[in-house]
Amino acid sequence: MIRHLLLRALTALALCSVAVSSAVAAEPSFVLTFEESVRKEPFSGRVYVFTVKDGEEPRRGPDWFNPAPFLAKDVTDWKPGEPLMLSPGDPALLVFPKPLAELDLTGYAAQAVARFNTWEREVGTGPGNGYGPTVWVRTDEPTRLTIDRFVEAKPFEETKWGKPFEVRSKLLSAFHGRDVSLHGTVILPASYHDKPDRRYPTIFTIPGFGGDHRVDPVHEPIPEQNEQGVEFIRVMLDPSAPLGHHVFADSASNGPVGTALVEEFLPAFDKRFRSIAKPTARFLTGHSSGGWSSLWIQVSHPETFGGVWSTAPDPVDFRDFQRIDVYRPGENMYVDREGEERPLARLNGDVALLYRNFDAMERVLGPGGQLHSFEVVFSPRGDDGQPLLLWDRETGEIDPAVAEAWKAYDIRLVLEQNWPALRDRLAGKIHVIMGEEDTFYLEGATRLLKKSLEEHGSDAVVELVSGRDHFDLLTPELRGRIRKEMTAEFLKHHEWK
Repeated sequence: MIRHLLLRALTALALCSVAVSSAVAAEPSFVLTFEESVRKEPFSGRVYVFTVKDGEEPRRGPDWFNPAPFLAKDVTDWKPGEPLMLSPGDPALLVFPKPLAELDLTGYAAQAVARFNTWEREVGTGPGNGYGPTVWVRTDEPTRLTIDRFVEAKPFEETKWGKPFEVRSKLLSAFHGRDVSLHGTVILPASYHDKPDRRYPTIFTIPGFGGDHRVDPVHEPIPEQNEQGVEFIRVMLDPSAPLGHHVFADSASNGPVGTALVEEFLPAFDKRFRSIAKPTARFLTGHSSGGWSSLWIQVSHPETFGGVWSTAPDPVDFRDFQRIDVYRPGENMYVDREGEERPLARLNGDVALLYRNFDAMERVLGPGGQLHSFEVVFSPRGDDGQPLLLWDRETGEIDPAVAEAWKAYDIRLVLEQNWPALRDRLAGKIHVIMGEEDTFYLEGATRLLKKSLEEHGSDAVVELVSGRDHFDLLTPELRGRIRKEMTAEFLKHHEWK
């Protein structure tokens, strides 16, 4: 009898333990501290806990197409050594993809990050931000995480062929009230050091969202096989800003970035390097957000550059902003007219991201995300000094007044409204190439731009490539073709010696 009762008691205890463990696993919590060695003064800003099931350090996420759960909280005067509890039920806690109490983080590793550097767009890998060691998430008690180190800035390895180039911008420094510089990496052609009297045409390249001017160390010159042996100086420009990708457009929040490029960076570059300082020897290219940037620069400064080769640009017509007509009354960013969730991306023909979910992820990440980056550039500032939101973050409803303000950056509309003045100044200069099955549904806007330009009698080349998406469009063959076309355009106006 006693043995039977004992077995029943042990069984009940075991079931109780399982229930408690399950409850703990279902409601994880974290206790964070940061060391005085990384920051002596209290911190006010956003703190994160990133997780990962497998792979590299959690702070390097989230992966857009397979994001692991993560959480964040805005703190005020958080002191070194002071425990900070992040637990279910905290109304100030931000969590993706669902409330913390509903997450099962069993088998996940976690890492804490503090966004000490508010001028850096990247969170977990942004230089100056704090982070700590990776630990396994506990299921029996709060997981304790420490922030005890900084993200170090990656040093630039200058070589004979690759040179960093920085220009302090008076315009941007005055706008932001702090020192602001424009950055680039200059890659020199093979004959640059052997022919001191030779001057060169230049290709300016703008990377897409998340990219900057930093390139791998250049230990050998880029091989050229161009007509008449033409060689180019190449410049990788830095489009990154604290609030995302500034796309080199003058804007209410980022300041006069495009003007600074033309009026400050270019003259300093031409003075420092042996470039041919003429519009007919300057060419632009870029992919994705860099594709939009390069096209915008050419359109907004038509006589400063000799041509643009834009690949897979962000929406160039806001009547098809990734299948959303932002001008249409009653339009919603999250759902279509039939109430179906709007896709943001596809892979192999299948929907891979939804607009609503991706936006929710970016809200937890905070400033610097791709979607809000559009608003930072295209929207005016509100009374609080922040960019006005195009859409309500809960309902997805579009604000028509903000959409109206976006028209100033709608490339198709800008071209149409200014075509009499731009037609001759842009003759032969516009080249846009897009995959017909773009991963982020960008082909629709490019089709509308193509149609508009054709109707206006433009000689612009706008191509949609069958079977190509956002990631496989820019093949070595296409790169070679673009360089060949740039060479031909250069030789129309210059004799190569």
